[in-house]
Amino acid sequence: MTISLAENVTLHVIPTKKYKTTRVLIRFATDVTKENASYRTLLSSLLETSSANYPTNKQMNEHLSELYGASFGSGTGKKGNQHFLEVSLSVVNEKFLPRKEAVLAAGIDFLEQVLFYPNVQDGQFDQAQFEREKRNLMAYIQSIYDDKQSRAGLSLQALYFEDYPEQAIPSFGDYHIIKNIENEALVSYYHQMLREDQIDIMVLGDVEEESVRPLFESLPFQGRSISAPSFFVDTVATSLKEQTECLEVKQGKLNMGYQTGVYYYDEDYFAAQVFNGLFGGFPHSKLFMNVREKESMAYYASSHLDTFRGMLTVQTGIDDRLKDKVMTLIDAQLASLQLGEISQEDLYQTKEMLKNQYRLSQDNPSVMMEVSYLSHYIPNMVMSDDDWFNKIDAVEVADVQRVAQRVKKQAIYFMKGVGERVS
Repeated sequence: MTISLAENVTLHVIPTKKYKTTRVLIRFATDVTKENASYRTLLSSLLETSSANYPTNKQMNEHLSELYGASFGSGTGKKGNQHFLEVSLSVVNEKFLPRKEAVLAAGIDFLEQVLFYPNVQDGQFDQAQFEREKRNLMAYIQSIYDDKQSRAGLSLQALYFEDYPEQAIPSFGDYHIIKNIENEALVSYYHQMLREDQIDIMVLGDVEEESVRPLFESLPFQGRSISAPSFFVDTVATSLKEQTECLEVKQGKLNMGYQTGVYYYDEDYFAAQVFNGLFGGFPHSKLFMNVREKESMAYYASSHLDTFRGMLTVQTGIDDRLKDKVMTLIDAQLASLQLGEISQEDLYQTKEMLKNQYRLSQDNPSVMMEVSYLSHYIPNMVMSDDDWFNKIDAVEVADVQRVAQRVKKQAIYFMKGVGERVS
């Protein structure tokens, strides 16, 4: 159930009796840019650790404890062309308390304090806190790149989207931009975000619209005239890009990116899900069984489908001396699917695993909130569980073959180990 609180400020109420808590997520969305991702990630760290009324993280946590151990967090992410800053809160359902208390209302009051009354004086965040959170964020980003598997994934993304720099940037932004953010500039950005971002509020739990709506109508959100968010990234196929990086690692990383031309809930979406399951998404997939198990050429081998950017990625950990052999073998697995070499047993098993994944996701509150959010902007994805299962069951070998034939390799990133190799 969706309710317009103001122009481009939408409340999504998701009633369910599955949980003993009520979850609230407030999402600020705007276009992905290097600057947006960088500023918003630092801003989320500051909003999460203090406000004017709770100037220290300790005071903030003490207040959350008074709300029967409520949990609170803030973070950033992206989906296709959209970058998100989110604050989330989880409070116990009042029905389970020994006496009637307005815990949800108190939790929303807390969110109001966090969002509209940050720890800002004279146009600046508390300077000590600002410097601390900036250092912590820079150290965190450095730790991500120190993790070689994460670095390989980010490097492939940067290579694949070399001609689309806004997509090449990670959701947490750019280290050097963050390093140079000034305190006053971040405060200015914060006010701009409150004024201009698309805002969606998701509330999930044993709640009713009549009781929830007034709680959020009291928040001082103003309407804003902006275009509906555009999620899908449409890239043009270019020549194959390759990059080799030599690092002190014991295990090489070979990652590849492919253009699929398949997008979220378009006509080939379900066939693409089956294709990915057969290619590298499950333990019975061709990559796992033939590259990792049968030929023992990889320590891990899998594929991932991104239907907001129309791409597929393959991740492998290998002995770097086997790079060419591994690439040839991976190419052979894709070629096999392009020829329709799929047994009915593998097709059935893949469909059943996809359906089981879907069933499990329906018990995940984060997934339920995300579905509510996306269905508001992508109406063609709205369908019953039975319809979803029927769409998967309807996929035939020829459908998988058709999708596989659309897949085109666009980028190869290879992290070559120069340290002592794993025997």
